[in-house]
Amino acid sequence: MNSRNRLRQKIRKIIEELEKEFPNIKPVISNADPLDVLIATILSQNTTDKTSYRAYMNLKKDFRSWNDVMNAPLARIKKSINVCGLSDTKSRNIKQLLKKIHDSNGKLSLKYLQNMTNDEIYDELLQYNGVGIKTVSCVLAFSLGRDVFPVDTHVHRLLNRFGVVKTDSPNETFQQASSLIPRGKKFLFHTLLIRFGRKICRAREPLCFVCRIYSLCGFEKKAYFRGRSKTMPIENNFIILENIG
Repeated sequence: MNSRNRLRQKIRKIIEELEKEFPNIKPVISNADPLDVLIATILSQNTTDKTSYRAYMNLKKDFRSWNDVMNAPLARIKKSINVCGLSDTKSRNIKQLLKKIHDSNGKLSLKYLQNMTNDEIYDELLQYNGVGIKTVSCVLAFSLGRDVFPVDTHVHRLLNRFGVVKTDSPNETFQQASSLIPRGKKFLFHTLLIRFGRKICRAREPLCFVCRIYSLCGFEKKAYFRGRSKTMPIENNFIILENIG
């Protein structure tokens, strides 16, 4: 068996174990306009889901429509989203994004993406400041239900810790891991990893003593943490993109 096939088999086993850990978890697809999901994803960058959700709901409360956000002074947009951090950059990027979408399409909606291929959607959305591969992947998965594998810093950390990849950035992890994941399981795997990273495989103090995939994991410090970590896991199930719409 070559190395890629071994990695594919390893990923299948990891998915099987994570499905046992979270038996009721299924990917959630929003019924909102993809534009809502895109803006929520931009807000979620470099902050927690709960904080970015507050910023998103502030925008919805303070403005009647995305049209009003587009026409609002930057200072007013910034005030609405200030809770989530990087509000200067995010408010500027959101305002520019809305204006460019409106100028191109005559209205503020991304529902037309439904008729485009994944590659076309990446090309379409990567033109905007503040929108990267992870952000587009989230729109594809959470808004359009496409079988893609969004990779943020947390998913990147987990796959490197497991020994599935050895990469320096989330984009590299996306490129290497996507083709290894079984068809139809990419969105699910993303969702499972987010929850697993919050509950068990935490960044600073992973709870290796209760880890289902301990034997599959390539983390070089897992034996150390297995003897060290005795705090029982706490669930943190809130994912902003499952609550848009």
